[in-house]
Amino acid sequence: MAELAALEDSRMRAVNERHGDDHGVNLSALRAIAKRLKAQPELARALWQTNDTAARLLAILVSRPKTFERGELDAMLREARAPKVHDWLVNYIVKKSPHAEELRLAWFADSDPVVASAGWALTSERVVKKSDGLDLPGLLDTIEAEMKDAPERLQWAMNTCLAQIGIEHPGLRDRAIGIGERLEVLKDYPTPPNCTSPYAPTWIAEMVRRKG
Repeated sequence: MAELAALEDSRMRAVNERHGDDHGVNLSALRAIAKRLKAQPELARALWQTNDTAARLLAILVSRPKTFERGELDAMLREARAPKVHDWLVNYIVKKSPHAEELRLAWFADSDPVVASAGWALTSERVVKKSDGLDLPGLLDTIEAEMKDAPERLQWAMNTCLAQIGIEHPGLRDRAIGIGERLEVLKDYPTPPNCTSPYAPTWIAEMVRRKG
């Protein structure tokens, strides 16, 4: 914790806080510490319990995903309010956990939109890697009905699922693009040069072009 405190940078904290992340530690420096420490599940749990955002990010990096029980991951996800902690927990731990599908189903329709966004993120992962058994037209129905008015983080997760369905499943591509065009979610999102817009019709077209 002292080492993390010494890495705190007030300017970096100001930038991160604009995105909802209350820490000022350079992520490259954080990754360097994790590389030195290697996987240490008990240290990871102790770091998580500090409730400090930088410490929780480090905890995720030194964890072993398969050591967490389902209930433990559910509790951690519900505590993870900083966007970066939430994203890393889902992508680095939950997606690699044997409980991922169980948690996807539990979180998908949760009344907390931040928790539900994790369910949608796990669903997007299945759309890309293992879509057998998913009701893809049903997902598009839900996106069409709910994405426009969804809270920001849930909206982003639903939009990602919409784009991935359009990219990975040619038979549903036109419908996915049509939904994106009608809802116009993230259409005007400021996108840096050489980056792909998160607006689903543009995102789908660019990724399909690259695959082609």
